[in-house]
Amino acid sequence: MRIKLAIVMILAVFGAGISISVVIIKNKNISEVDLVAINEVVKIVENNWGHINEEAFNTSSIIQPFSIVDHLGNVIYQTPGNHFINLYEAIKNRDTVIDVEQNDKIVGKIIIRNEEQELLQQMKNELIVSISLIFSLLMMIGILYLLYIHRKLLKPFQQLQNFAANVARGNLDLPLNITRNNYFGAFTESFDLMREELHAARQREYESNRSKKELVATLSHDIKTPVASIKAVSELMLMQVKDEKVIKQVNTIYSKAEQINLLVTDMFHATLEELQQLKLTITEESSEVLAGIIENANYDNQIIYEPIPPCLILMDVVRMQQVIDNIIGNSYKYAGTRVTIKSQINQGYLELHILDFGPGISKEELPLLFNKYYRGKNVEGKNGSGLGLYISKYFMENMQGQISCHNRNDGFTVVLKIKLV
Repeated sequence: MRIKLAIVMILAVFGAGISISVVIIKNKNISEVDLVAINEVVKIVENNWGHINEEAFNTSSIIQPFSIVDHLGNVIYQTPGNHFINLYEAIKNRDTVIDVEQNDKIVGKIIIRNEEQELLQQMKNELIVSISLIFSLLMMIGILYLLYIHRKLLKPFQQLQNFAANVARGNLDLPLNITRNNYFGAFTESFDLMREELHAARQREYESNRSKKELVATLSHDIKTPVASIKAVSELMLMQVKDEKVIKQVNTIYSKAEQINLLVTDMFHATLEELQQLKLTITEESSEVLAGIIENANYDNQIIYEPIPPCLILMDVVRMQQVIDNIIGNSYKYAGTRVTIKSQINQGYLELHILDFGPGISKEELPLLFNKYYRGKNVEGKNGSGLGLYISKYFMENMQGQISCHNRNDGFTVVLKIKLV
């Protein structure tokens, strides 16, 4: 409706402008040359030459301004408002020039002013004023219409933009205001309904996560009981057995039970999807500790490792045990071969190269191995969640270290870089 009104107003202004222009042009009539009146003036001038004044022309019917000059070009008389300059300008203005004779001798001239140029200039000025007025009115209408468009169309879209930004930032408590006579009322209402549904969905997600954490806490409490029993039995066996091989195996059982106990404790505070809540305690340790960590993972004597260079390193012993367990476990699971561990100091890091002798993985899969939940093409029939290497990368980076992997001609290698003190 408002658009139709604006169009009508614009057409009305255009119509008024055209009408005013037509009226201005029609009212500017150029006076026609009145020969009778001109002859009358010539006779009056000839009869009164030498004592010409205004009273001599009282009986004249001429309406055009004129000037009378002598043979030298001096003005003898001119009608009020007329400004004679010289004969050259008169000819240039296309004025009518008539000779005045006395005794067959030209004594002067009558110059009747041609008003065509003045009328044209006046008409131009009036048209310029009227056109300027028309365009000013159109500009005012345009500005008012733009303000109306901004208020009724652009401003609601700006409110939608701000609303979308709040939703993107997760601020779902601010409603989208719906004004009266809003062209996008239903559209705006749908967005606000979407906000309410997102808010409800977030609340449901929060409740679901809280329930999941409560379940994890409950299961953790239940798991701690049998783990404590395993640790107690292992301690008792260590006190009774004398055989070194059995002692080593029982020590492995005890260390694994302790590791499970620590992992279960973490489950009170975080789930696997919330790794940023898994805490690390980084300390300065002797590289000799790594030998014990490797031995804890060497429960079936399939690991061959070289002596580790003596140095001080930064790490969390418990988390490093998890990292090495994950990598060696993957080697046993997917390669099914012995594992060789080589070590060296290189550019501020102690490097552990963990080698298996299986088929490795495809070149395309290498960049994806450390992604969350990613499992390679060789996992068919093997249990796993795709989180082992992801967790290992998280721990290594938070211990100021690095982890990487590559294929060899005779197998697969994982490289751990442990920061030197």
